[in-house]
Amino acid sequence: MNRIVMFTGLFAVLYSTSCKPKKEEKEEAGKFTVTTPLQIDTAFTKEYVSQIKSVRNIEIRVQERGYLQNIYVDEGQFVKAGQLLFKIMPKLYEAELQKAEAETKAAEIELQNTKTLVDKNIVSKNEQAVAQAKLDQAKAEMALAKLHLSFTEIRAPFDGTIDRIPFKLGSVIDEGGLLTTLSDNSQMFAYFNVSEPEYLDYATNAKGRGNSKVSLLLANNLPLPYKGDVETIESEFNNETGNIAFRARFPNPDKLLKNGETGKIQMTIPLTKALVIPQKATYEIQDKLYVFVIDHNNVVRSRNIAIRGQMPDLYVIENGLSATDKILLEGVQKAKDDDKINYEYRKPEEVISQLRLKAE
Repeated sequence: MNRIVMFTGLFAVLYSTSCKPKKEEKEEAGKFTVTTPLQIDTAFTKEYVSQIKSVRNIEIRVQERGYLQNIYVDEGQFVKAGQLLFKIMPKLYEAELQKAEAETKAAEIELQNTKTLVDKNIVSKNEQAVAQAKLDQAKAEMALAKLHLSFTEIRAPFDGTIDRIPFKLGSVIDEGGLLTTLSDNSQMFAYFNVSEPEYLDYATNAKGRGNSKVSLLLANNLPLPYKGDVETIESEFNNETGNIAFRARFPNPDKLLKNGETGKIQMTIPLTKALVIPQKATYEIQDKLYVFVIDHNNVVRSRNIAIRGQMPDLYVIENGLSATDKILLEGVQKAKDDDKINYEYRKPEEVISQLRLKAE
C-alpha cells in the first residue's frame, strides 16, 4: 500500500514539473514586441582617425661644415624669430672674409690708379674696364665670404619650439647635418581620410551644412576644448584606399597639441529622411549586423543590414530596411528564423522617446 502511495506521489510530481515548463515556454513564446524604422531629418557624429601636424615644422640643418662651438637653446624651449640657436666655429670663414676684404681694397686702389693714368692718356680705357671688373669680382668674393660667415650662426626663422638636439658641443658636423627641428604649434593641422561616398555627401551638402566646424577627440578620449575648421580637401583620391584627405585647422593657445600626435576628428553629418532603428533590435554574427523582419504571415526572417552611422541607442540605416518593414524589438534573443509569432506592435516614435536619445 505504501509503494502505491509513493508511486502515485512521484507520478504527480513528475507530471507537474514536466507540464509547467511547456506552459511557461508557450507563454514566453508569445512575448514579442515589434516596431518599424523611424524616418527623420537628423544628424550624427562620424569619427575619423587623424594625424596632427604643426602649421610649420622644419628641419634646422648646418649649411657649412665645422665644429659646433655653441648651443644657445635647450630641447623643448620656445624661441622667437631671429633668436640665435647654434654657432659653428667661424675662424676659417672670418679669415676668408678678411682676405676678401683685403682683395677688394686692393682692387679699389688699382682702379683709382688706372683712372688717373687714363685721364693722362697714359693707358687706354680698356685698362680701366679691366680694373673695374677686378673690383667687381673682389666685391662678389667678399659678399660670398660674408654669406659663408653668416651660415656659422643658425637663427630661428620663426617663433616655435625646439625639438631634440642630437649633437653636443665640439661635434664635427658635415654640411647638411641635422641640428634640430623647429615647430610652430600656435595652430595645428589635423589630417583625416574620408571615403568617396562620404566626400560626395559632404561636397553636395556643403551649403546646407551651416558651418564646417569639427571637434577633435584626443588620445586620452577627452575632447579638445576648441573647435576646428575644415579648410581644404586634397585634389586626388588614394587609389589603394579609395579615400581622400581632408585638413582641419585647430587653435592651440594652450600648446597642448604637438606635432605627430594622433586623435579622432568628430564631424557632424546632416541627414535628410534617414531611417533609424534602436540598436537593441539588432544582433551581430561575424562582424555583420542583422535584424529579424516579420513578414505578412507573422513569420520571422533574419536580414542583414548596413549602417551609415550611429547615435546613442540608435543606428542610422544605410541599406537593408525600408520604412514599412516590421522588425523585432523585444525577444530578439529568443527568436529563430521561420518562427511564427504573436506580437505587440509599438510605434517607432514611442519606442525612441523612451531611449536616452530623444529623436528630433
